[in-house]
Amino acid sequence: MILLELFLGFLWVGCFSFGGAYGAIPLIRDVVLSHGWLDEETLTYMIAVSESTPGPIMVNLATYIGSSKAGLAGASLATLAVVLPAFLIILLVMTAVNTLLHNPYMQALLQGIKPCVIGIILATGTYMVLNHCFPLTSGSLLDVHASVITASLFAALWSAKHFLKKRISPIMLIVLSACLGVMVYGGLHL
Repeated sequence: MILLELFLGFLWVGCFSFGGAYGAIPLIRDVVLSHGWLDEETLTYMIAVSESTPGPIMVNLATYIGSSKAGLAGASLATLAVVLPAFLIILLVMTAVNTLLHNPYMQALLQGIKPCVIGIILATGTYMVLNHCFPLTSGSLLDVHASVITASLFAALWSAKHFLKKRISPIMLIVLSACLGVMVYGGLHL
């Protein structure tokens, strides 16, 4: 009986939790307190713990409450119930998107939007490079540190493409940028 209650209670939370995890807390509180699974004080502590641990608050709470009430089976059912509605909605949306992607009008729309997105990304990148390498607020004409990092990243991209015949992944660029930032701004010198 408790397994069914856990499943239905957290399915209710999963179905009607709009506005993210913080919007779901009142609904979770209502379901948990009405079933008597936790008292108010313990629930408050568990919300704090769920916020500070990795993962969505609703999933963390559902897993903990399910585990404390019915062991592994309860944890599994409560977690499944709280994520099932979002999972099904995503499946429906993806089905609709796949159907729409084969529509010639949608293809034309996407082809028209593509240059706009490229332009926005290029404009943002250019603005950031110019704003950080040639800052107007610092009093100097050129920020040498930002210019060294930017030139190093461009050199890494160009070298990888022309010599290795590969592209550098964005993650590697972020790691390289972080390392260069530590070296240049952290007091270490190139």
